[in-house]
Amino acid sequence: MGSLPSEAEQYERIRTTVFQSAESAVRLVAASIARLMWKRAAEGRTAVLGLATGSTPVKLYRELIRLHRDEGLSFSNVVTFNLDEYYGLPPHHPESYRHFMEVQLFDHVDISPENIHVPDGLISRSEVFGYCQEYERKILATGGIDVQILGIGRTGHIGFNEPGSGVDSRTRMVALDRLTRRDAARDFRGEENVPAYAITMGVGTILEAKELALLAWGESKAAIVREAIEGPQIDTVPASFLQRHPNCQCYLDEAAARELTRFRFPWKVGPVDWTPSLTRKAVVSLASDLHKPVLRLRDEDYAENGLATLILETGSAYSLNIRIFNELQHTITGWPGGKPNADDSNRPVPAVPGQKRVLVFGPEPLDAELGMAGTLHRLRGHQHEVTFAYLTSGNLGVPDNEARMAISLLHELSADRPMVSQGKDRLELLSDELEKKAAFDEDSRVLRQFKGLIRKAEARASCQVLGLDPSKVLFLDLPFYEKGRYRQFNAADEDVTAVRELCRRIQPHQIYLTGSGAEPGSVSGISFRLVVSALEECAGESWMKACQVWLYASGERPWSPHEIEMAVPLSPAELAVKLDCLYHHRSQRSQTPFLATQSGESWQQAENNNRSTAQHYDRLGLAEYEAIESFRCHKDAESRFS
Repeated sequence: MGSLPSEAEQYERIRTTVFQSAESAVRLVAASIARLMWKRAAEGRTAVLGLATGSTPVKLYRELIRLHRDEGLSFSNVVTFNLDEYYGLPPHHPESYRHFMEVQLFDHVDISPENIHVPDGLISRSEVFGYCQEYERKILATGGIDVQILGIGRTGHIGFNEPGSGVDSRTRMVALDRLTRRDAARDFRGEENVPAYAITMGVGTILEAKELALLAWGESKAAIVREAIEGPQIDTVPASFLQRHPNCQCYLDEAAARELTRFRFPWKVGPVDWTPSLTRKAVVSLASDLHKPVLRLRDEDYAENGLATLILETGSAYSLNIRIFNELQHTITGWPGGKPNADDSNRPVPAVPGQKRVLVFGPEPLDAELGMAGTLHRLRGHQHEVTFAYLTSGNLGVPDNEARMAISLLHELSADRPMVSQGKDRLELLSDELEKKAAFDEDSRVLRQFKGLIRKAEARASCQVLGLDPSKVLFLDLPFYEKGRYRQFNAADEDVTAVRELCRRIQPHQIYLTGSGAEPGSVSGISFRLVVSALEECAGESWMKACQVWLYASGERPWSPHEIEMAVPLSPAELAVKLDCLYHHRSQRSQTPFLATQSGESWQQAENNNRSTAQHYDRLGLAEYEAIESFRCHKDAESRFS
C-alpha cells in the first residue's frame, strides 16, 4: 500500500499530493511518465499508457510534448489506450476523443499510429459487445497498462463509468448521466447535440492498471474529490473504488483540495497555528454545525468539538465570540465603493476618494452579472465611474437555434424595412450555413461573429437594467477566445497586453474579477490569470498602489461567511433588478455547465446562492437581509501589485 498517511492525511484513503497550481502537478506526473518511457526504451520494451480526455489532462499532454520537443523524449516505444469515446461520433469530429487526442498529443510526438488505441464510436450496435472484449484483449496482449491517467467528473465518474457502475465492470457501452451531458453542452453547442451513449473502459479494467494517476483541478471538483478520497467505496461515486488500488496517487491543485478534511477542518487532524483567518473559520464552522449564533457559543461547545486549544489560546468563548462577531459584522457594507465622509477604519473599502473609478472584468457575458449584478447597480447608484469589460464575446456558448431565431427576426424586420443588399446576402449565407450544418459541425468565422453579436446585444440590455453607461460597457474580444474553442485555448502576450492597456487607461481605484478557483483551462481560469499577469506588469505604478482588487463569487457555490471580506446586502427590490438583468441573457439558458444542478436556471442558482449567504449570516446572529453578494480581497494584491 506504500507509505502510511501522515497525521494530516489520516482521513484520506487515496494517497494525495496537493500543489499550488496544476502546472506544478503536471510537471511531476510528466517527469514520472518520462522516466518510465526512458527506462522501457533502454530495456527494448514498450511503455503502455492509459490516457484520458477532457480539460483536466490537457496541461499534462502539453508538458509531455515539451519534453519530447526540448529534451528528446521519444514516444516510438509507447502504446496507448484511451479510456473512452462518444458513441456515434466519427474520428474526425471536432468533439470526438480521437480528434481530441490527435490535437492535444498525438500530432505533436513521434508515436506510431498502429500503437494508438481509441474506442471506435462508429462500431455497429450489434458488434459493440465483441468489440469491447477485443479492446480488453489488446490491453492484455501488451502486458497491461503501466500508468493510467484519470480525471474525475462531477458525478464521480472515471472514464464514462457513471454512478451505478460496479467495481467489476468491464469495457462496454454506457448511457451518459444527465449531469455529464449538461456539462458537455457548451462543447456541443447545446445539450441536445451531446451523444447519449459512450464506450468506456470499466472500473474493473481501470483497476487492473499497474499505476493510477488521478488528476483534478479547480474548486468545482472539490466536493466530489472529497467523496472519492475520504468517503466510502460506493457505486454512486465510481471514483471511490480507486481506494482499493495499491498504487493509486491523486494529484490536486489547492482549489480542488479545499474540501479535504486537512484543509476544511485542519484542527481535526492535528495541532494547528491559530491564525486570525483559521480562527474565524473554526468559529463559523462550529456555530454552523451547532446551529447557534456566534455569540451563544459556550466554552463547552468548543471543548466538545475538538477546539479546546483555541479557547486556551484566546482566553474564553465570551471574548472570542465577540471578536469574531465583530469581524463578521465589519464585512457587511451597503457602500461597496466606500462611504464618503465616514469613518472607514472598520469598513472593507476606504472612504476616499468619494467617487471611484471601478473596473469590472467578466470572462464571458453573464459571469459578472451572476456574481455581482446587485453590486454593479449599487456602485452606479452611488455615482462611481464603472467600466464593465467583457473579456470575450461568448460566441462559443450560443446554440444554433438561438442564431436561427435571430436570423428569422432580422428577416421579418427586413420585410418592412428593406436592408442593403450586402446585409441581405449575409443573412442568406448564415441561413444557408445553419440549414446545411450538421449538429456537430464547426461554426464558420462569420457565424461565430454573428453569435457574438447575439451575446453582446444581450449583455448591453442587461447592463441597461443596471443603469451602466453604455459608453463604458466594453468588449475586448480577446484573441485566445476568438481563435480557440473550449478545451483548446492558448493565451498569449497579446491577450495580456489588451488587458494591461485598459487598466492603464482607466487607472481604477477598484478592480473586480473572478476565476481564482476555476479549472485552469476554463475561460474563467484563463481570464483570471491574464488579468493577474496584466496587473503584475503594472506593479509599481502610482494608481496600482492605491487599487483594491476584489474577487467576486462564481455561480457554482456560495462562499461561507468566514471566506467573505465584503458582503453587500441586497433588498428585495435590488434582488429583483439583478434577476431582471440576468433574464436578458436568453441564449445562456441551460448552456452554462454549473446550471446542471437541482437549482434550475442561472438566475435561480444566483438567487439561491445570494439568499443562502444572507441566511447564513442571519443564523450566525447578524442582521437579516434578503440576499447578499460576496467578495474576497485578492490576497496577493498588496504584495504583488504594490
